[in-house]
Amino acid sequence: MSRLGLTIPLEGTALAQQQCHLDTIEGGGFTDLWSAEASGADAFTPLVAAAVSHPGFRLGTAIASAFTRGPALIAMSAAALADVAQGDVAVGIGAGSDVIVEKWNGLKFQAPFQQVRDVVSFVRRALTGERIDMVCDSFRIDGFRLERVPRRQPKLLIAALRPGMLRLAGAISDGAIVNWLAASDVPRVERCVRSTGSDAEIVARLFVVPSEDVALVRATARRAIAAYLNVPVYAEFHRWLGRGDQLEPMWAAWQSGDRAAALAAIPEAVIDDLFIYGSPNDIATRTREYVDAGVTTPVLAIMPAKGQPSPSPEAIASIGRAFTG
Repeated sequence: MSRLGLTIPLEGTALAQQQCHLDTIEGGGFTDLWSAEASGADAFTPLVAAAVSHPGFRLGTAIASAFTRGPALIAMSAAALADVAQGDVAVGIGAGSDVIVEKWNGLKFQAPFQQVRDVVSFVRRALTGERIDMVCDSFRIDGFRLERVPRRQPKLLIAALRPGMLRLAGAISDGAIVNWLAASDVPRVERCVRSTGSDAEIVARLFVVPSEDVALVRATARRAIAAYLNVPVYAEFHRWLGRGDQLEPMWAAWQSGDRAAALAAIPEAVIDDLFIYGSPNDIATRTREYVDAGVTTPVLAIMPAKGQPSPSPEAIASIGRAFTG
């Protein structure tokens, strides 16, 4: 059975309304609910609410930051989510970005590869109930033991963009979580993740605007692309993917402080590579391209078109039905 995930909480939806919306969406063929964490809801609360109201979904964090929580707290949160859930749980852990870690949380964003490696290694051990004394590059742990060991061990995945972290995901975790990529980029990512012979899961967060108004879609996409791809970690990711020449005019305009010019400089070809839009059938077709390219679990992040209301639960369910049908 093909997996199909949905990012929660839905844009424009209060968590108190999540249950009734999921009642409709559950019939649309979605198998997974994955959280996102930046400046809205935290990674765990929406999933706990979903676990109580809709236990049939697999639940995943995409992601819990290896910098903004201590290693023991991540292990406790993962264990608590696995304890309340009746189905499978996947805990995605990643570095995040300098914007989230330094500018928004007042912490140091340094040595992200080592931080993620060390946190994932610690959490893996902690979830078994082992007493841990651990000295590593990122921290020192003295005598931690998880008191509530989950009966069903959650999977651990690593959010990754470039080769080193992608290979790490395949080597020490159950899979990689990626975003901001085209279907044509997936084979390159997959080769890194599976370079050690791993059959690791590849979860891809895909940005979806369910509208057939191409002008509105592209206006929506331009703002999102400018907000994300000017962040250094994402800029380097797209240089590695080969989009440096296409995106250099946007980067230059952004650095000069000309936001309008930066938006205008984003090529339509890049928008159409990175965003999925159109009718439910159009969206299903584009999503299947990612699966055919090697993505194990596509996770749709539904965005309203600029100036339009958030898509209804029924509209979201119709996308799921088109994909699974």
